[in-house]
Amino acid sequence: MRVLLVEDEPRLAETIKRGLIDQGFVIDIASNGPDGLWWATEHDFDAIVLDIMLPGMNGYKVLEELRERRVWTPVPMLTAKDGEYDQVDAFDLGADDYLTKPFSFMVLVAHIRALIRRGAPERPVILTAGDLSLDPLSHRVRRGELEISLTPREFSLLQYLMQHVGTAVTKSEILDGVWDSAFDGDHNVVEVYVRYLRRKLDIPFNRQSIETIRGVGYRLDSAGG
Repeated sequence: MRVLLVEDEPRLAETIKRGLIDQGFVIDIASNGPDGLWWATEHDFDAIVLDIMLPGMNGYKVLEELRERRVWTPVPMLTAKDGEYDQVDAFDLGADDYLTKPFSFMVLVAHIRALIRRGAPERPVILTAGDLSLDPLSHRVRRGELEISLTPREFSLLQYLMQHVGTAVTKSEILDGVWDSAFDGDHNVVEVYVRYLRRKLDIPFNRQSIETIRGVGYRLDSAGG
């Protein structure tokens, strides 16, 4: 089993390397973000142990680049931080596990073995409607080959509509799925954001992909307009 360790603390990297070799792993080490990204994209590994605080390119960016390049190798992340949002950021970017320093070496080995047994994560499905596509992982939206920039809320609304493509959804359903069930603001916010999406996805391309269904709500045309 071959593992890439991306860690900039030489003593810790060497300790982990020796321990993993003793456990039967083959280890390669990168001491900064750019080198780690190069190793991870140019060679095949069963797992990539990735520190977050790295010189040149932090672990978040390395992970984001890996997933954008469709490298689905399991990635447990290491960090001296222990904040809840650090973990959320890591998992949102496609991390498979998260260990906070200091950690037990045998716990690290157990986590690596578990990830390798599970194998590479399933590739997220790119949502499509005609020539309109949305990649949930890279947060990229395209109309044909042209990339379209959306705000996070616009992206979430489009993702919801594409997950229900061809189906009429109500404002209440959209609010529950894109905002939350406790939202107590003006329900017309849905109309506002639908209008924003139309200005970016439809009007410049002379399309009508988001239909208004009177008395019901909205429906995204499966053909993309």
